[in-house]
Amino acid sequence: MGRIFNFSAGPAMLPAEVLQEAADEMLDYRGSGMSVMEMSHRSKEYGDIITEAEKDLRDLMNIPENYKVLFLQGGASQQFAAVPMNLMKNKVADYIITGQWAKKAYKEAQMYGKANAIASSEDKTYSYIPDCSDLPISEDADYVYICENNTIYGTKFKTLPNTKGKDLVADVSSCFLSEPVDVKQYGLIFGGVQKNIGPAGVVIAIIREDLITEDTLAGTPTMLKYKIHADNKSLYNTPPAYGIYMCGKVFKWIKKMGGLDAMKLHNEKKAAILYDFLDQSKLFKGTVVKEDRSLMNVPFVTGDEELDAKFVKEAKAAGFVNLKGHRTVGGMRASIYNAMPIEGVEKLVQFMKEFESSIK
Repeated sequence: MGRIFNFSAGPAMLPAEVLQEAADEMLDYRGSGMSVMEMSHRSKEYGDIITEAEKDLRDLMNIPENYKVLFLQGGASQQFAAVPMNLMKNKVADYIITGQWAKKAYKEAQMYGKANAIASSEDKTYSYIPDCSDLPISEDADYVYICENNTIYGTKFKTLPNTKGKDLVADVSSCFLSEPVDVKQYGLIFGGVQKNIGPAGVVIAIIREDLITEDTLAGTPTMLKYKIHADNKSLYNTPPAYGIYMCGKVFKWIKKMGGLDAMKLHNEKKAAILYDFLDQSKLFKGTVVKEDRSLMNVPFVTGDEELDAKFVKEAKAAGFVNLKGHRTVGGMRASIYNAMPIEGVEKLVQFMKEFESSIK
């Protein structure tokens, strides 16, 4: 069986040429006589890999010099605790709840201080982004927190919240490197890489230097202190070495594709093909208000659970896998990250048209 079209929300498909390059280097990385999987993280070869990966990411995102780039472990979910442990100096933080991951982060923060839910879209199953132009920001808030792209619900902040001068913390796991970003608008950006950038096991955090201090909450484990990782250039302990190597290859692939401006155009074109079909389909309907639609995750339903299940089953047989929606939304979800080719979305839409015709 050849390569299939994998619409998984994560771990998600990676560019085939990146996988091929990694396969070619699997047994012998550039004449070293060993795989990167076997390589000491203290070796010169690996030092070059992680240094170059950081440099390429800085180039892609135009990361200012006063921001540190950390390659971490523990998944984005571990950052739900690390963020308040490192940043909650006043023990107050404001959270905007636009989905399950933001809600989990908010609940985690309540363990460390006063977390305030200052806006939410839970009333309509997170199918929209609330108006964040004039929020009741707490005067003593240490930061304002968002999940920028909501993987499960298919919504995206098109305009960042007005934080009234407070630092913005954003979980960008499912929109990382999908479009240009102005890093200076954030105090801290973090995300798991297993959707757009690499294999599961790596988290990238981009943090403004003045937020990295020894002044963490009492009881913060050494491994959750940003300063430890920043001071040791992400090599305090053995990092997820092979995963970082793979991320580095994807950074080079994105550069070769034309950088983040080109990625945005590529992703907008793909998303438009699917959304345009959903908007005219008599059978399938998108679940998100138009102005807040994600370019990465597209949930849709037929309105009939049995029909949804039939579609998912037949799609899988036709080579379109992982289209089942999250249990909290039901229906289907097509995740169309950077590595999903336009052809994959075109063929999915063609299959959806044929399925719709067969139902009538």
